[in-house]
Amino acid sequence: MKPVVSAMNAWTCIVVSVFAIVILSVIGALFKTENHIMMGSTDDPKDGGAVAGAVFGAVFIYIGFFVFCGFQAFLHLRESRRGAISLS
Repeated sequence: MKPVVSAMNAWTCIVVSVFAIVILSVIGALFKTENHIMMGSTDDPKDGGAVAGAVFGAVFIYIGFFVFCGFQAFLHLRESRRGAISLS
């Protein structure tokens, strides 16, 4: 199987996905527990659980990106071990 994206794009996607997963998980946990930092103002949403559900939905999308890009990076590593010449 051939990679769809370049090696640089795959590794960049992995790094961005890891940071997004960590940061959004923390934000989602703060909303789920209705922490006063996230829910203390009158302009903040009233239902922290609903916001947490949306944020965790984004986390699952980034997990999908992480898996896809990890697979692409694996394909590049496997291809480079065989001695294939890359034109990109």
